[in-house]
Amino acid sequence: MKEYTVEQEFTLDDDGILARLPWRRAAERPQHISFERFEHGQWLPITAERFLAEVKAVAKGFIASGVELGDRVALMANTRYEWILLDAAIWAAGGATVPIYPSSAPAQVEWIVQNSAARILLVENEIAADALVAADLHDAELMMIDEGAVGILRRRGVDLGDEVVDERLAALTIDSPASLIYTSGTTGRPKGCVITHGNLLAEARGVLVHPVGVSVAKVGRRTLMFLPLAHVLARAVTYAAYEGGATVGFWGDFKTIIDKFESFKPDMILCVPRVLEKVHGGVRAKAIAGGPVKAEIFRRAERVAIEWSKAQGNDGLDDAVKPSLRLRAEHKLFDKLVFSKVRAAMGGRCGTAITGGGALGETLSHFFRGIGVPAYEGYGLTETCAAITVNGPGCQRIGTVGRPVSGNGVRIADNGEIELKGPVVFTRYWDNEQATQDAFDDGWFKTGDLGALDADGYLRITGRAKEILVTAGGKNIVPGPMEEQLRSHEVIGHAMLVGEGRPFVAALVTLDEEGVANWAKANDKSTDNLIDDPQLLAEIQVAVDEASAMVSKAEGIRKFVVLPHDFTEETGELTATMKIKRHVVEEKYADQIAALYGK
Repeated sequence: MKEYTVEQEFTLDDDGILARLPWRRAAERPQHISFERFEHGQWLPITAERFLAEVKAVAKGFIASGVELGDRVALMANTRYEWILLDAAIWAAGGATVPIYPSSAPAQVEWIVQNSAARILLVENEIAADALVAADLHDAELMMIDEGAVGILRRRGVDLGDEVVDERLAALTIDSPASLIYTSGTTGRPKGCVITHGNLLAEARGVLVHPVGVSVAKVGRRTLMFLPLAHVLARAVTYAAYEGGATVGFWGDFKTIIDKFESFKPDMILCVPRVLEKVHGGVRAKAIAGGPVKAEIFRRAERVAIEWSKAQGNDGLDDAVKPSLRLRAEHKLFDKLVFSKVRAAMGGRCGTAITGGGALGETLSHFFRGIGVPAYEGYGLTETCAAITVNGPGCQRIGTVGRPVSGNGVRIADNGEIELKGPVVFTRYWDNEQATQDAFDDGWFKTGDLGALDADGYLRITGRAKEILVTAGGKNIVPGPMEEQLRSHEVIGHAMLVGEGRPFVAALVTLDEEGVANWAKANDKSTDNLIDDPQLLAEIQVAVDEASAMVSKAEGIRKFVVLPHDFTEETGELTATMKIKRHVVEEKYADQIAALYGK
């Protein structure tokens, strides 16, 4: 059993909890712009002083509404300034926030509200409220943000003095529950993870002493938050950036985020791999659509970026090489022709990307480092309050998810399972003692993921135990790497391997709308009915062959089928963080899967 633990470089104390952060920031830098919100076509600043005033006013509204110390308040909205305001106000009222993804089905919302015994449910708008008409919310009050929920709460608390908030804050400790975060539910019914104020403080302070936090979470830096704040990673990084002094902007429409990069101009972005895949794929597809000359320029530039990154080596290992004169000249040329355009698509100032929620893939990691935007992969779960390992400046090994954040440990069990321990790890599942007992082994949280540690403590994810396919011939197939390789092709949107209990591995493939449109233009074709186009199928076959080349012939992809629609959160195949709900896809496309095996 291999183990690696990093010594804790910070203290955890009741006075330091993030619930008190608005007071600290307003006292230290009252006019500092802590947040920005997008309204009427422009970014509007929120100073630390103004944020504190709004937090206190809304917190008094929650107290006047009957929220007692330790009560739960559910928050179901897209990423926006009001989300973080309401979250901070719930804490200031002594409550615990229960985040709910806006895409959650009414039955899921009903379960979470009932299981958490939430006193209030805040939703985005009337549409969201109407969708819950048939849901049994018990006694929870339903409030709509777009219908003035913040103003209503302010008015309810107008007669209360600030001392009522001070009393609630004084009662909070690092052991007090800050949030009940329900697992995303890719398998089974969501369980509520009790995240304490100590967990969140440990995450924020751990990030701030890590090289990646030191470089980006400070005054003068800007980060644009667009991942769902219901996801613990986005929320934890928002508070870490806020505590470090960076300015955080909010945008809730994942589909239009590329447009907002240009106006906000972030120095750092937090994203899932799909965002970087879309940035890379979009530029690549446009180059191909521009004709053979531009396509060849991009291919050469891509090769140079990857070669340049590999020449830098891995931090801590003696594998760097001095770039040749030829490579230096080519890199300088392609920086003007191609790399600068990719950076421009990310706002022009972005020098850091932090990615989690899935593997980015080594090729794309090298590409982005090669163009000057290193993508630092991290690893964590809801139960670990976001990242428990992460790469960073001076401590990056591509292909790994980094070393443990300060104070935390990783060990690999005899069966290859990743187990975690430290101050960021949750305390228990809400109202589920058996699940809590099953989740731990001698104080170590059992993740269900598989991995390996190198001698310096860098963790490599090798698979997820629940996702491994065992074919009829007994071959164990880890689908992730081949799926990542397939997604790297510009015409492919998503890919999912199947083969559990079957004679061979097959792939379900969806088309990327933008990539296919550019491919069709370059090949003088209509975009209608392309899923049966022989030339496009041949293009996808090339991608399938490249993915299969990563494994033995017996483990490779024997057949594939192109599905009529891409996977989306709205149609139920993806979680809010863009992970495939495998059981949903298998049920939805059972006929196509059966046809692959001649049934």
